[in-house]
Amino acid sequence: MPAARIRIGVSSCLIGTPVRYDGRHKRNAFVADVLARHVELVPVCPELELGLGVPREPIRLVGRAAAPRLVGERSGRDHTAAMRAFARARVAALAREGLSGFVTKKDSPSCGMERVRLHPERGGPPRRDGVGAFARELLAALPLLPVEEEGRLEEPALRESFLERVFAYARWRRARPGRMTRGGLVAFHAAHELLLRAHGPAACRRLDRLVAGAGAGPLGPVLEAYGAGLMTVLRTPATRGRHAAVLRHVAGHLRGLLADGAREELEEAIGEYARGRVPLIVPQALLLRHARRHRVACLAGQVYLDPDPRERALRSGG
Repeated sequence: MPAARIRIGVSSCLIGTPVRYDGRHKRNAFVADVLARHVELVPVCPELELGLGVPREPIRLVGRAAAPRLVGERSGRDHTAAMRAFARARVAALAREGLSGFVTKKDSPSCGMERVRLHPERGGPPRRDGVGAFARELLAALPLLPVEEEGRLEEPALRESFLERVFAYARWRRARPGRMTRGGLVAFHAAHELLLRAHGPAACRRLDRLVAGAGAGPLGPVLEAYGAGLMTVLRTPATRGRHAAVLRHVAGHLRGLLADGAREELEEAIGEYARGRVPLIVPQALLLRHARRHRVACLAGQVYLDPDPRERALRSGG
């Protein structure tokens, strides 16, 4: 069966399209060369699609962080209402396309998701507390959607976190929460238990209780709460210590099944990961191999040990 399509929105300039105000682009190698090999990119340029043209007058955010205006730098022409109307319609269309994530252009007055320059109404130095006009609508309308700026994806831990969230969000969408049964929810949560433990043990236990209580009352509110809880937990970075604890927990299921040499090799791999000497995939691959060989039922289907091959490739650099 072919792999399910993963679609990620992206600011058009990041894939090399010359749509910026000066007729240039801001091509990002990871997005254009690596991410594009494994997912379908959906390009968006709010300023061009609004009709501002290329080249065009630069625009900036002006006023209060809670309700900034979007204006032309020289003319002072106010694009706030037009951009808001466009962004709401465009985000609604993107939602229907089934996006699993979005990569935005940092510092952009339309696409930046944080620390965008916000200029005072009456002159003076800008503050770094603005959110791009398009990004604001995107984040408000699709609060669970994994969104990240391309600059932050240069940091390996943040890149891994974003990719993990993208594929988890895609799995949740494919599970069709609107049609999910209680049994389907139990199975989905079971497959993600180890991953959730690595990000937040306490939050994982709360989701355990939510799923356990799903038999009482309507299922809809439970599914809505679970989806929100799932994506919230995954926003918390999984530390090396938490990963090591999960790896040792998994190894405990193999106790008594492994020969001395295999057990020592596994213990050494987990220890080397905990000390920062080998990547996470090394002990995970060993655990998966042993779990399959010995048919350990409780480890079957765990996405922590056996993620989507595209996710594994992207997290390994390509």
